[in-house]
Amino acid sequence: MDFSLFIAVFLVSFPVSSAAERPHVVFVLADDFGWNDVGYHNSEISTPNLDQLSAAGVRLENYYVQPLCTPSRNQLMTGRYQIHTGMQHQIIWPCQPYCVPLDEKLLPQRMKEAGYATHMVGKWHLGMYKKDCLPTRRGFDTYFGYLSGSEDYFTHARCSPIAPLNLTRCALDLRDGEEVATGYKGVYSTELFSQRATSIIEKHNSDEPLFLYVALQAVHSPLQVPERYVAPYSFIKDPHRRLYAGMVAAMDEAVGNITRALQQGGLWDNTILVFSTDNGGQTLSGGSNWPLRGRKWSLWEGGVRGVGFVAGPLLKHPGTVSRELIHISDWLPTLVGLAGGSAGGGKPLDGFDVWNAISEGFASPRLELLHNMDPLFNDIAPCPGAGRRLTLAQVVSGRSWTNTGFNVSIHAAIRSSNWKLLTGYPGCDVWFPRPGHNSSGSGPARLVPLKPVMLFDIEKDPEERNELSASFPTVVEYLLGRLQQHQRSALPINFPDEDPRCDPGPTGAWGPWA
Repeated sequence: MDFSLFIAVFLVSFPVSSAAERPHVVFVLADDFGWNDVGYHNSEISTPNLDQLSAAGVRLENYYVQPLCTPSRNQLMTGRYQIHTGMQHQIIWPCQPYCVPLDEKLLPQRMKEAGYATHMVGKWHLGMYKKDCLPTRRGFDTYFGYLSGSEDYFTHARCSPIAPLNLTRCALDLRDGEEVATGYKGVYSTELFSQRATSIIEKHNSDEPLFLYVALQAVHSPLQVPERYVAPYSFIKDPHRRLYAGMVAAMDEAVGNITRALQQGGLWDNTILVFSTDNGGQTLSGGSNWPLRGRKWSLWEGGVRGVGFVAGPLLKHPGTVSRELIHISDWLPTLVGLAGGSAGGGKPLDGFDVWNAISEGFASPRLELLHNMDPLFNDIAPCPGAGRRLTLAQVVSGRSWTNTGFNVSIHAAIRSSNWKLLTGYPGCDVWFPRPGHNSSGSGPARLVPLKPVMLFDIEKDPEERNELSASFPTVVEYLLGRLQQHQRSALPINFPDEDPRCDPGPTGAWGPWA
């Protein structure tokens, strides 16, 4: 057979997927959005767009993120546990000279290889000390947003201490591509970022598959929002919670605007929209994770169980609730798989392709989840009953679990099937009261003594009130053994001292300096 004829017959027999057949993917990441802050979790805050989208999609009710900003974004972009990137401790502060390792292939790079147009709007927080760390060097065609962890919603300035210089510097943190973006002072960032996202959608050629990552500033502190969003919440007495409610309302409107742009632009019928928080709510800034224990920075469910859902007409079983175990690291293999790309060819992934579990209700391939393992952990926010954290002496004096070889003073947590094991000090352990109520119903955590090893049946006890390590020692031994195995593959922690060359004073803007 003539070779050209053979190729023609092959293409007819095995049609190559056209760009139009590959779904558009829009990923919206909220910041510090708590379990009790979305309407469909019986919050006093109204979120009509999130409620409607999730009700017509698939709500993920056994979905986990990391307890802090940088770690969640790191695992979303790499599909790998933070112990495998050396980023298991805290976040990246503005003057630290490091970023997600440059030999990691990130999600947008893989989507780009699959033929996608890739755009990012919003918060990066994965390192900025040199240009190679920037979003436009890590797979995004365009970028509009800020590089650090937080800033003023109206001025877009970040104020941060520079320890080596013994000063605090306030400077602009807003980029359009790699250039400093001026001229946006006074424009509320939630609206600014949603406007840029809708503009990208409106200009996009629907014949080309789109990957749009919208990492909203909302609802991270500082508590700032135009008054019109706060007005409906005059009934909330706590001023922090009232402002926070307005910020949630603005975010909900932004998600609605992005969805409407997809519909009006003719993209929606071939779009998969993912909504996720990056970590649990920060109770010090108006957030609530009721009835879950703990908050942002902690390995309790209030810090790591995330609000999340998937929406769009491509779901096989819309209007359902999934209780399958899913983790933020699973999005990379899942989305790359939907894009027809390859999740291989790089370092081993810790994430799983969970599309069949989400779309068709199949069992999740994930049976285990390492929440984290951080020997340097320190909770920098005050906690009610502070000073109760476990000392080394208390750990040693407790029941010995030395047979596994795992140091139970280490801040760590692992989930396996229905079981969750925590070691060391997990972070602020309070059941913070439901907003508007004076008590949690079962008293604060200070009445429950912490132990160096704690075991919970999370399926039966998602509030982590019934500690079971004494009743199931075999389960404890097994999970400590799993932690020990994970520890063997962990990279050394990369958390460098601040570099005084980061000082944005000369340029007036935060950005690369090395």
